[in-house]
Amino acid sequence: MLKEFRDFIARGNVVDMAVGIIVGAAFTAIVRSLVADIIDPIIGLIIGGIDFSDMYFVMNGTVPEGASLADARDSSAAIFAYGAFVTSVINFLIIAFVVFLLVKTINRVRAAAERKAKKQAEAEAAAAPPPGPSELDVLLEIRDALKNRQ
Repeated sequence: MLKEFRDFIARGNVVDMAVGIIVGAAFTAIVRSLVADIIDPIIGLIIGGIDFSDMYFVMNGTVPEGASLADARDSSAAIFAYGAFVTSVINFLIIAFVVFLLVKTINRVRAAAERKAKKQAEAEAAAAPPPGPSELDVLLEIRDALKNRQ
């Protein structure tokens, strides 16, 4: 059983998946910082200087006026944190766009490599000497040469 587990872990897909998860977690932290520290303040400036991530609506209960989202959540009131939701949507869109650009770049590089390999194969085929006569052609020539001797 230990050998099976070791073989499972040693497979390329599992290792690739682990690397992808680790890189994805790090990438998510970068995108969160991009949204929270750069994009949200710009959007807040456009909509009047409001802290975008702290926008919420109290549905039931009481929350002190001007309380932050964290304080509103701690007050056990039912809140609708639409600012946090919009921030999550912006995070998703940024991640999706960056992944799109990454896949597009990878596909472009892969297509260029395939074109290069195809051109190289064509050049090698063109540079290769023409194939000589087949075994059958040689045997027919020998037969004809022997007939002409007689």
